[in-house]
Amino acid sequence: MDPLANDVAIMLVPIVTIILGFIIGWLGQRSGFCSIGGIRDFFLFRQTRLLKGYIGLIISAFVFYLVFSLLVPSAFPNFFWALANAGGILAAIPGAPAGLSIAATIICMLVGGLFVGIIGTLLGGCPLRQLVMTSEGNIKSGFFVIGMLIGALVFSGFILGWVVNLFALIGI
Repeated sequence: MDPLANDVAIMLVPIVTIILGFIIGWLGQRSGFCSIGGIRDFFLFRQTRLLKGYIGLIISAFVFYLVFSLLVPSAFPNFFWALANAGGILAAIPGAPAGLSIAATIICMLVGGLFVGIIGTLLGGCPLRQLVMTSEGNIKSGFFVIGMLIGALVFSGFILGWVVNLFALIGI
């Protein structure tokens, strides 16, 4: 592999990520974007304005990830791992903590998504909306963001090891 291509990947990905982060934050502030609000509005009021933004975010994230993986393959070496994987549901995911399997990762995502959904519904918005409201000066959202950061530190520092060991113990 060309060392210059690797250096370009190392510099290009963070710069583009920061630029896209500013654009997405600005769009989130201007549009009132909220993934939880979009799902809520669809089921309660049959309004799809916020839900279309959520679906658009998912599609555009995949497209940009695909484009960058094709432009700078060294930055995304495992993008197509699922297509090349013949190990089934218990195969390890590249880059997952302690080589968690697909099944263990899905369980972790469902549990984490359930908690984010419940807490976001009680607080009135998804984590992106809470970040936007914090930048607008909402104190309650600021406490949510601080709690989210502390929770991420506690989980990665203490709980993640227990989760990995639990899945290894039960064979998932």
